[in-house]
Amino acid sequence: MPRAASAPHRRVLPTPEDPLAPSEPNRKRRARSARRVVLPLLRLGLLLAVVAVCTSGPPSGPPPARPSGPPVPAPVPGPDRAALPGPSAAIASLLGPASRGHVSLAAVDLATGRSFAAAPQAPVHTASVVKLDVLEALLLQAQDGHRRLSPAVDHLATAMIEDSDNDAATRLWDLAGGAAGLARANVRLGVHDTHLDDAHWGESTTCAADQIALLGDLVRPGPLGPAARSYATGLLTHVEDDQSWGVSAAADPGAVTGLKNGWLPRDDDGGRWVVGSVGVTTVAGDPVALSVLTEHQPSEASGIALVEALARTAAHALTGDGDPTARQ
Repeated sequence: MPRAASAPHRRVLPTPEDPLAPSEPNRKRRARSARRVVLPLLRLGLLLAVVAVCTSGPPSGPPPARPSGPPVPAPVPGPDRAALPGPSAAIASLLGPASRGHVSLAAVDLATGRSFAAAPQAPVHTASVVKLDVLEALLLQAQDGHRRLSPAVDHLATAMIEDSDNDAATRLWDLAGGAAGLARANVRLGVHDTHLDDAHWGESTTCAADQIALLGDLVRPGPLGPAARSYATGLLTHVEDDQSWGVSAAADPGAVTGLKNGWLPRDDDGGRWVVGSVGVTTVAGDPVALSVLTEHQPSEASGIALVEALARTAAHALTGDGDPTARQ
């Protein structure tokens, strides 16, 4: 989860016309880093059009200011949110003795509606994955108050998501009202099984199904408006290069991935690691939402390797390319 905080990007106050929309100078800054993915974004735009027709219904407001990744549906309600009855043999084979009972996995193919899960509601420590929840709570609060993010909050949000800066996260956690403030927001965001720790936010627990719900809140009509969804997803698609591992391992070559990762050694677990990754990418031409959460890993490297293997297996099971039980 934590890494040495790099110098946060300089950010500019959003324009008065749209309190949460990125300002023109900010769009220019992001355009410099986005040039290398122009063609993948065009391909992703075509997918967005297909998914919007199939899943979204009429738009509730103006389109986002910039491409924000494929929309994510709300999780299927009920105790079993997966279309499959349990983990496939391929998933089970990846879970050694140290990982059994310490993994929560969920994936949704947004084009076909298929879903796949392994213990989607099992509690796993968040590490920095909780920063996505912090961001969405802040955006919801700002939207409710009909106010813009201040330059200071905008600056901190960029550092928290793109750089995974922990000092920025602590300040924004407090600004959002701590565990109580996030819990109030989570009722509206469709998050039901996340338990927040005010003393150490990285020790909060969540589950894969809740993270799929948070991803869905970013890009489909719901509690957050179009500008807030675009703002948040823009941050997720510009994380530092050394943090682009995780669910991106399942992506098609050149595909755009928006994600948030977390990694943390836990003293009360003998120094074993929490490693998780949540986000949206494109797999076999389809937009896919993925949440892979693990803990009790022997090392950071082994945790990352497991997260990426689980992401690849689950994503390709959805497309019918990796698990025959997922084919229809």
